[in-house]
Amino acid sequence: MSITTKDVEHVAKLARLQLSEEEKETFTGQLNAILKYAAKLDTLDTNEIEPTSHVLPLVNVMREDVPRDSWPIEKVMQNAPEEEDGQFKVPAVLE
Repeated sequence: MSITTKDVEHVAKLARLQLSEEEKETFTGQLNAILKYAAKLDTLDTNEIEPTSHVLPLVNVMREDVPRDSWPIEKVMQNAPEEEDGQFKVPAVLE
């Protein structure tokens, strides 16, 4: 697979970039060099390599989600700067 100048022009149009002819040629060459370098990975034998999503073994460190009773409303409202009808009262954000 290789990148053409037309591909670069298409991506530039999507990104709303104005590229000169010189820039188009430069980017075409650079992108093709990147693809050529990445193609080296095709030569590696990865049959014995197990797929991973991360290089380190990760374990979820969060506790189990266990249902429990809520705090009493009176205790929760002790921390409220303002309260109205058992709810937190906050400044209006819409006019």
